Amino acid sequence: MGSLDALRDALGDDALGPLAPHTDVVVVPTAAAFVGAAQAAVATAEVFDGFDVRIEALMVTDRASNTEPYFVERLVNADLVVLCDGSPLHARTVWRNSPVGDAINAARSLVAIGAVSSVLGDVMIDPRGGAPTSGLGHRIGVAFCTPASTEQLDRTRSLLATDVALVVLGLRGVVQYRDDQWRVLRSADVVVTRGSQVVTL
Repeated sequence: MGSLDALRDALGDDALGPLAPHTDVVVVPTAAAFVGAAQAAVATAEVFDGFDVRIEALMVTDRASNTEPYFVERLVNADLVVLCDGSPLHARTVWRNSPVGDAINAARSLVAIGAVSSVLGDVMIDPRGGAPTSGLGHRIGVAFCTPASTEQLDRTRSLLATDVALVVLGLRGVVQYRDDQWRVLRSADVVVTRGSQVVTL
């Protein structure tokens, strides 16, 4: 999801499928640790106002908290896990090679908001300059980034391997990975390229 507004819209028109009664939602504000994890968790919870859900925020904000057994159990067993927007580099540092990172990968249903989407792939786009680097490897075939200058996006595309699609995910965009396949659910604010060519997922 490109933003919380995109998540709100998707919930409103069942783009993700209707939420079952008493859906168990876990919010992970790791990426927002530098700007306010608590505020990010509250803002995410507010998107679910009016839905019959149980929401819990897990304050996994540093490496010291990523082995907590309760956090792992909640992530694995929740119906839906939402990863808050923020710094993908911080999220990668906290989640990489950790029980919490493995549990995020094992989540039944996972929504990543904004820039944090990039950390889930084999290839991650470094937001500081647009160069490809290694992600967590939870999803393959696609690298995500948020909109950037034409120069930076051209640089990113020139550095990516041709078998990796670059998805520029704007605020209204929604992209889904299911059954080992990618598809665009909301094409507004989504541009997909391989090299310099615009393609479809």
